[in-house]
Amino acid sequence: MSKGKLAVQVAHASVTAAFEAYRSKKEWFEEWWRSGQKKVVVKVQGEAELIELYERAVRSGLPASLIRDAGLTELPPGTTTATAVGPAPDDAVDKLTGGLKLL
Repeated sequence: MSKGKLAVQVAHASVTAAFEAYRSKKEWFEEWWRSGQKKVVVKVQGEAELIELYERAVRSGLPASLIRDAGLTELPPGTTTATAVGPAPDDAVDKLTGGLKLL
């Protein structure tokens, strides 16, 4: 993915997960909103790890999103491109993402 495409996919994931938090964990969303909307971008080794991270977040009861591209520009339709975890308490997110390297 180009840098621009990557930025858009991360934005899609972040916005989608924030809406999920707003619907399901409003107190987490409100704290995140009041405290500056912290976001950390990390990388994984591939699609399987991306999907596993999303599934682990969902099993843990955390707001999360998994983004699949529409295929209108650079990628084939349905390509999994990004996931977002949270807004949620830092310790809960860190349990899933703390070992990943920053992008």
